[in-house]
Amino acid sequence: MSEKPKEKAGQLQRLREIVERLRAPDGCPWDREQTHESICDCLVEECAELLETIDKNDMPHMREELGDVLMNIFMHARMAEEAGHFDLEDVAREVNEKLIRRHPHVFAKGDAQTSEQVLNRWDEIKKQEKKNTPASEDIFKHLPKQLCATLQARALFKQIEKEKLPAAPEVDFEKIKNRAQGLTEQQAGKALFEWCAACRLAGIDPESALRRESARIKEAVRARVKQ
Repeated sequence: MSEKPKEKAGQLQRLREIVERLRAPDGCPWDREQTHESICDCLVEECAELLETIDKNDMPHMREELGDVLMNIFMHARMAEEAGHFDLEDVAREVNEKLIRRHPHVFAKGDAQTSEQVLNRWDEIKKQEKKNTPASEDIFKHLPKQLCATLQARALFKQIEKEKLPAAPEVDFEKIKNRAQGLTEQQAGKALFEWCAACRLAGIDPESALRRESARIKEAVRARVKQ
């Protein structure tokens, strides 16, 4: 039998109390020594393990790995609270407000009917929010350097395509479109694997190669836009 809503909410509060207890002066010596920086690798590892369960559609283990990720979030929030920056309620409040603000078609008067309209409206609202923050002169959206090269490349191409940025000849749009026609996940995976294997034989780090190529394309587009 599933737990009642109040009992489920109670488990979240219990997790918060457990984390607080672990971090208490008489709590766990290891947990007390940790900082935001020292457990970064833990968060990365837990997220990777969660992604593995999603790929396998392994629901029992997905539940477990979601719990591990959640525990890391609670730990970071507790550390911030101890330092007087914010607490878990502040984290939840901010994301709640953001979700409501960026979904006016659900929580207010809005006419978005398709996923494309929702995403366009999301971007518009996000731009309005950024008006109160220091403006960036960069035409490209900031992406954390910790993001893997394939995700960086995908995000870069998405912005080039969406904003119609002058990326040719560095980006061969016609060749990309031809490759995308009828492309399956298996075919893409096979091609990517073969390129990674070829890089291995050639003594090339594929992550670095793709990251540098993305950086080269960015610089070329920036220079072209400034002309």
